[in-house]
Amino acid sequence: MKSLKWRPSVLAAFVVAECLLLQLQTPAQAELMMPSIFGDSMVVQRNEPVHVWGWTEPGQEVRVQLGDRAASGKANGEGRFDVSVPSLPAGGPYELTVKADETKTFTDVLVGEVWICSGQSNMAWSVRSANDPDLESLSANYPEIRLISVPQVGTQEPQRDFKGQWAAATPETVKDFSAVGYFFGRQLHQTLDVPIGLIDNAWGGSAAEAWVPRDVLEADGKYESMLAGWDNRMAKYDYDALLEAWKEKQKAWVEKGRNGNAPRRPRDDSAGNHRPANIYNGVLLPTIGYTMRGVIWYQGESNAGRAYEYRDLFPLMIQTWRDQWGQGDFPFYWVQLADFRSEVDEPTDSSWAELREAQTMTMSRLPNTGEAVILNLGESADIHPKNKQDVAKRLARWALAKDYGYDLPYRSPTYRDAEFDGNKAIVRFDHVGAGLDTFDVNEAIGFTLAGENQKFVRANAKIVSKDTVEVTAEGITNPVAVRYAWADNPVCNVQSKEGLPMTPFRSDDWPGVTQPKE
Repeated sequence: MKSLKWRPSVLAAFVVAECLLLQLQTPAQAELMMPSIFGDSMVVQRNEPVHVWGWTEPGQEVRVQLGDRAASGKANGEGRFDVSVPSLPAGGPYELTVKADETKTFTDVLVGEVWICSGQSNMAWSVRSANDPDLESLSANYPEIRLISVPQVGTQEPQRDFKGQWAAATPETVKDFSAVGYFFGRQLHQTLDVPIGLIDNAWGGSAAEAWVPRDVLEADGKYESMLAGWDNRMAKYDYDALLEAWKEKQKAWVEKGRNGNAPRRPRDDSAGNHRPANIYNGVLLPTIGYTMRGVIWYQGESNAGRAYEYRDLFPLMIQTWRDQWGQGDFPFYWVQLADFRSEVDEPTDSSWAELREAQTMTMSRLPNTGEAVILNLGESADIHPKNKQDVAKRLARWALAKDYGYDLPYRSPTYRDAEFDGNKAIVRFDHVGAGLDTFDVNEAIGFTLAGENQKFVRANAKIVSKDTVEVTAEGITNPVAVRYAWADNPVCNVQSKEGLPMTPFRSDDWPGVTQPKE
């Protein structure tokens, strides 16, 4: 991974954010102030210059020391300082000392691997709500795994800090922490034998556009309608009035004996998790620049109805984070949407299939990205499948193989090409490992075929070589398109011999249900 270089362009982004805060906060800080991402028991990234920032009096000299490594800098005109401490190998505990007009010392600092755990509710889903929460929490005695969570603050005003603190993984602290994040970190810790720092900033129900700064969305040009819609809505939005109306309904409900369901308290959409830039400003921005290894991400359900838009929005989000962090193309691994909703008897269009397709496309758009396919881990009646352990293991495979040099299978089989020969589709795949295989039964299940009429029917398929499947269907004499696992909750069973499920795909590019109408 590229070393941290605190580039002027990155610093400029922070300067803009600082200036926007001037109306609320005094720029000249007589007192040394540090953001909450720095604290006792934190983990800092090994083998990378450690970026440390804070606020003091403008022009003040600042010296930062971590173990036997030290660096100095000077606060700018707004009182902000940025110092990069030379890298350290894994180890500790150390003290991190920041000395300006006064001194702050953070104790029990470990040096290891730091990962951001981000997304919506399936990343936020806690250990106490996952499989075997009692056993998982009882065994959570890992003093070198450190956890910190960022509160959910949605705002259009850039924030420079949050309320939170680091804590070691214990039977109590893991219960409310991200299950995918914790299980991922535990796997890395057990494999690498180094300290692990996990920063959980996930927000249930969040939309991808809420994680992107407003100016980036504006500059891109594809999101004018989205932004205009929100602007028009917020111009006449009065949350206080909605809240007062709810209070009156609540009062009447109590006076009438609390019969029926209580009136639902309105959510403040102006500060919510769908408004563009809200989460970027309130949750992500206060942590941007903290030296880390990479990001794991589990999100997409809230954008499934706009899957075609996600093809561009998701890569834009990732690239923006990378640009803002100033750490080059750091690893970014995500979970593809699980199977969900009822199984269907006949092939049909699917917004979830189109969102999965958009996720897969992102791997070809950006380097150092990866996708954990979990089509066999979902639950039809629950959008939050409880098996977070296997989800985390599939993410960990990507990190262990790509970032830590382990010779492990990590990528699911992916579509390469299809040849149509008479009534057959000959479909070839990449990343098949030791070869294609099936789960539970020998028949390869999940393929559909279509002719020129674009009507798909269930197909018969058989694995004919290590990387090839032959597909036919009754009544389709001249197929022109083949799909696999193209449904909200597909019935499918093809995998690599190592047990990684095949990535859903389609050979056609026919308009889907989420493609905007002209």
